[in-house]
Amino acid sequence: MKNFKLSPEIVLFDRCQEFCKEFNIGEKDLIITNEYIYKPYFESYVKNATVIYRRDFGSGEPNDKMVEAIYQKVKNINFERVIGIGGGSILDIAKLFSLEKLTPVCDLFEKKFEPVKNKKLILIPTTCGTGSEVTNISVLHLSSINSKLGLANDEILADYAVLIPELLEVLPFNVFATSSIDALIHSIESLVSPKSSVFTEMYSVEAMKIILRGFKNIVTNGKDSLHNYLHDFLIASTYAGIAFGNAGCGAVHAMSYPLGSIYHVPHGESNYVFFTEVFKTYERLNPNGKLEKLNKILAEILNCSVENVFDEIENLLYKILPKKTLQGYGAKEEDLDIFTDNVITKQGRLMGNAYIPLDRDTIYNIYKSLY
Repeated sequence: MKNFKLSPEIVLFDRCQEFCKEFNIGEKDLIITNEYIYKPYFESYVKNATVIYRRDFGSGEPNDKMVEAIYQKVKNINFERVIGIGGGSILDIAKLFSLEKLTPVCDLFEKKFEPVKNKKLILIPTTCGTGSEVTNISVLHLSSINSKLGLANDEILADYAVLIPELLEVLPFNVFATSSIDALIHSIESLVSPKSSVFTEMYSVEAMKIILRGFKNIVTNGKDSLHNYLHDFLIASTYAGIAFGNAGCGAVHAMSYPLGSIYHVPHGESNYVFFTEVFKTYERLNPNGKLEKLNKILAEILNCSVENVFDEIENLLYKILPKKTLQGYGAKEEDLDIFTDNVITKQGRLMGNAYIPLDRDTIYNIYKSLY
């Protein structure tokens, strides 16, 4: 049986002012964001809301200690809606504050109690990559296991995903690059997932087309042309989020988590490190089935031969964001065993969505080849 769920309600505004007026943002709202986003885009249009700046509670990947600290700050405040405005880390944090009980956070993620939603949740992405605004997944680094872990539960689905292209206008190019590459990987991993369906494939393929053609245009016309494509990339990110929210992501994401957790590599960039090598491994082990379909789609978009699709993607992405080795991020050779063990023991949710099962030796050899 294949399931497909389309939630939350998706709303598109041109400007932040329009959103604040339509949703009447005020004293019963908890806003989780960053100061550099809130002050220029929202402060003038919001009265008496509780505003939390994520960076006041630490930098880097979101973690359980950060969430616990925010909870202590807001636990006695009476709010009815949670509004997350930011990249994937902020949206993942905001999801948790829509729950009746969220602490101890490690217990929540390790499924020692069930999440129950009791507040409205509005999510507004400020990048074009994570798709978190339309997924039921929150990812944190947990101190209890010293690794990233995902919580997947419909109780943390947003009521509204609000898309405002204005918020992408000041997006630094490197943040655009890592987030949009992440969206591309979402679309591709979800297409070959065992959980994919004709419905998820439709969103996956459309996201691929928009993102890859956008990258080609940027390479041709220069980075300054990015503003012409921001709306398209924002829509593509949400398409990819709908696809992987239903079909899941696989081995690329699973293998990226240890690198991102230990060496604080941005999520999209960490995925990029493993992307083509994982898919070349899939191709070597089982070139038929959904991978064959994927390669034909990519070859048509990229105007290249089926045999060269991943080399062509690698060349294109390198022009958007130069790629490093694991060693280039500070990883040591002894980390490869640690990374591999983490994938085997902690990332079962993601590895269950892999195109084909990968054994320990195969996973280790991917890490080794990228070292």
